[in-house]
Amino acid sequence: MADTESTCTSVDDRTEDLVSPTRDALVDGIVGLLKPCLDQLDDRVRATRVSQSELHQQLEGLAAELAKIHEQSKCPLQLDSYIKKLQNAKRRVVVVNNILQNTQDRLNKLHAQVNKEKVLS
Repeated sequence: MADTESTCTSVDDRTEDLVSPTRDALVDGIVGLLKPCLDQLDDRVRATRVSQSELHQQLEGLAAELAKIHEQSKCPLQLDSYIKKLQNAKRRVVVVNNILQNTQDRLNKLHAQVNKEKVLS
């Protein structure tokens, strides 16, 4: 059979041949656009989570130190309000950390879907 002869028997077969390269190019283009942004977002979320974790640990340490100072000194200063403020800040950090964790999980799922789509195309 010559190179110019087609083995397609219907219009659908020929349309499928035309769509596949276009679809592949489109998927590659979308992946090319999204992947750097997703990677950068992933890195920044990861760095923020590490920062939040470090801040959480420092707040816990500071709250413990203030509690020790309060117990040992029995000073006339009322540290209870400061300890409560620190505990509230700690709770907020935990909430933000949970939000970041959920965002990271969603980002990982999206990244996996993009990679899966790229492999399939």
